[in-house]
Amino acid sequence: MCFSRFQSWITCFALLLFAGPLRAQEKAQGPVSDKAKKAWAEAYDYLHRRNTVSALDSFRRADKADGGRCLACQRNIIKYGAELGDWKAAETAAAEMVGEAQGEKEAALAHFEFGRLLQAEGVARRKEEIFARAHEELQQALAAVPRFPEAVYADGLVLAHLKQDDAAKAQFEQYVKMQPQDSPQRQRAQRYIGNPALARERMAPPFAVTTLDGQRVALDDLTGKVVLIDFWATWCGPCREALPHIQKLAKKFDGEPFVILSVSLDSDESQWKDFVATHGMTWPQYWDGKFNGPVARLFAVNAIPHTFTIDADGVLEDEHIGDASIEGKLKKLIARAREAQGPLR
Repeated sequence: MCFSRFQSWITCFALLLFAGPLRAQEKAQGPVSDKAKKAWAEAYDYLHRRNTVSALDSFRRADKADGGRCLACQRNIIKYGAELGDWKAAETAAAEMVGEAQGEKEAALAHFEFGRLLQAEGVARRKEEIFARAHEELQQALAAVPRFPEAVYADGLVLAHLKQDDAAKAQFEQYVKMQPQDSPQRQRAQRYIGNPALARERMAPPFAVTTLDGQRVALDDLTGKVVLIDFWATWCGPCREALPHIQKLAKKFDGEPFVILSVSLDSDESQWKDFVATHGMTWPQYWDGKFNGPVARLFAVNAIPHTFTIDADGVLEDEHIGDASIEGKLKKLIARAREAQGPLR
């Protein structure tokens, strides 16, 4: 396997609005005291060595040394606390962030992050009261800044988990009005309006890409088909070894309600194009630009080859690192998708 920086699926916070101001705040409100700076440097050294537990402890010490006012420390505590399941540490940092927020925008962002944290905790721990708290935080974010699309969307997800489907649909409908027509997230919200129960599933993240042959492929346009997303790179030996297996799947399930999307993490676009042409990779191909490209970040990819199996409703059914035996699972999902389509006329 080929490894990159560790990323967490559950802590991919969608801070699309006010992202610029937030980065400025993080830079301005990083560690101040010498003691805090030392702990901060230690935290990043631990991260470099993939020791997340010790890194979290160092970020907490850095925040404490700065009197609980280190915004950058708090955001890292939230991220790695959620990643490690240390919800108490993450919640404490989120509460500090809310307490230190100045002005409506900062307050909205702080409550939004707290709400998203509680949403992730609710999913992990399956407790209704945690989703209820998440709803309260997101409502406070929207009270500060009513036109905050990502908070509206997140609140829809939380309300769906609370089985308040009508209220969830209302939030998704509001979100749709705020987004451009070609937004993948808008398309996903429209699906939730039609079927709020999907918002309670572990859905694959929505995205849209333009493939090598110039076709726009959006995940939600593939509803009704089983999707296999294959992250790989030409420089990755295990990926090249797994290629015959992917080619076999493409050939075996040709004509079925099934799509393979190969996502290249190569940095050299021309090398990728040459490899695809030379090896007869005729299924949809997309170049993500680098290992930490936008689609790879969405799926928190940290090792390749890495495949994700998504059912006909968009639910993430399986993921594997390495050349895994996935043919049996695909066969069952494809059969289910074919049955849902009904008899051919």
